[in-house]
Amino acid sequence: MKIYHVNLARGFSGGEQQTLALIKQHQKEKQPFAVIALANSPFYKAVSDSGCEVITVHHYVLGHTISLPQDAVLHVHEGHAIYWAAIQHKITRTPYIITRRLDNPIKKKWLSTYAYSHAETVVGISTRVSEVVKERLPTQHVVTIPDSPVTYPVDQDRVTTIKTQFNDKFLVIQAGNMIPHKGFDVTVNAAKKLKDSRIHICLLGDGKQRLELEEQAKELTNISFMGKQHNMGDWFAAADLLVHPSYTEGLGSVILEGMGSNLPAIGSRAGGIPDIIEHEKSGLLIEPGNSTELALRIEQVANDNSLRNQLIEGGCKKLSSFMIEHTASLYFNVYQRALPHD
Repeated sequence: MKIYHVNLARGFSGGEQQTLALIKQHQKEKQPFAVIALANSPFYKAVSDSGCEVITVHHYVLGHTISLPQDAVLHVHEGHAIYWAAIQHKITRTPYIITRRLDNPIKKKWLSTYAYSHAETVVGISTRVSEVVKERLPTQHVVTIPDSPVTYPVDQDRVTTIKTQFNDKFLVIQAGNMIPHKGFDVTVNAAKKLKDSRIHICLLGDGKQRLELEEQAKELTNISFMGKQHNMGDWFAAADLLVHPSYTEGLGSVILEGMGSNLPAIGSRAGGIPDIIEHEKSGLLIEPGNSTELALRIEQVANDNSLRNQLIEGGCKKLSSFMIEHTASLYFNVYQRALPHD
């Protein structure tokens, strides 16, 4: 059996990071695989640097003349790749599986319906994502396999610099693309309601909502916009708390990454976040959009060391079912099921 990971993303974000993590695990396990990527994309460059076999295509409706072995399984990781795999399946009957990371409804267009319906399995990265697929395609085979935490290097000098920069405040971070559903506006509004002057919030990321958020926060001295960061390991090590108050969320893998660095988390009861955060066990949950509740929870963690330690311990325990070694074994079973059996 040879797995072909298909990711035709033009950029590089969480889905590409997860694809790369699974690829590296396949390398470690010596599982035969190759990668199909968009030529000259950031993802193509990342997988090329990893030393694996890479096949390039220039568009999701092109590049179907490649020769695939009889035991090939295509693993689709993003939207354009779904259509590429569906066309390849139509031509060569090569089976494919889809990992879906979004908790919004599948489009009712005929091509989307065709592509999802002809997959051997659709994998949802959370309970909620799997529910969304089943609501749209009740007869499709759907399983839930979560994303895994990515680990980042830590530079202790950089950690010290961050801590010094914020005068040893109780440092709260939110990281991600600044787009509406991520709930950065909830965090800004929570900052307005914080009473504890020891607390400082750093927003790590960039995006189309940034200017609007900066305008929203212009009178605040307890919040900083740090831009997109490439040294997330240093920020996880320097921070005291991670918040992730999304309105919708496929899973929230940044929460897992924070937990892996012993960082307690507050998230919203949205999408797949409750798969990670069990309230008052592996983190704290708030209602989506409730900035008053977020402010109260931030102050609760900042002023209760026993609660903070409890959440850190619970987060570490929760991580075991999300680790790449475990999720890769679950995917292996899905791959085997996809192959035709005599």
